[in-house]
Amino acid sequence: MMYSFTKAFSFVLVAAAIGVQAETHTVHFQNNCGFGTPTLIQGPNVLSTGGDFTSNGPLLSAIAYLQTGGCGFNGEGCTLIETTLVNPTSPGSGSSTDISLIPPHAFSVTSGFGYFNGCDGTGADCTNPSCPTAFFTSGETNVQVACQVDNVDLAITFCD
Repeated sequence: MMYSFTKAFSFVLVAAAIGVQAETHTVHFQNNCGFGTPTLIQGPNVLSTGGDFTSNGPLLSAIAYLQTGGCGFNGEGCTLIETTLVNPTSPGSGSSTDISLIPPHAFSVTSGFGYFNGCDGTGADCTNPSCPTAFFTSGETNVQVACQVDNVDLAITFCD
């Protein structure tokens, strides 16, 4: 009887420890424009229209933009923020976020992002159509902003 209780208790402790270590990431929006709807999309799924979104596990290949009425479903015609939030498993394999103005995307509103709960103060802003922190062609990988911290979160601001 004692053995099965000890074994069951050990299982509960292991399960609790695994639960505590589960990967999560939150995307937070701040819309200072007074118009538009912050939109977070992953593939064909709308994940958020302005509220915080928390992923249970990695958030892979998500896009965000301020839907002003002139943006396509994938942010066409607008300033796009692309992100992958993932706990690093080896050096350089963690989160990466960038601003894209690669056509058919185009500058629409001042947009920016910053990591928090890790890599605090790291991010980028795009304040005009010639924004030096944005992709204009796919080869400009120097504008990607990386973060190598577990469970990092992302704040996206429009009209900062």
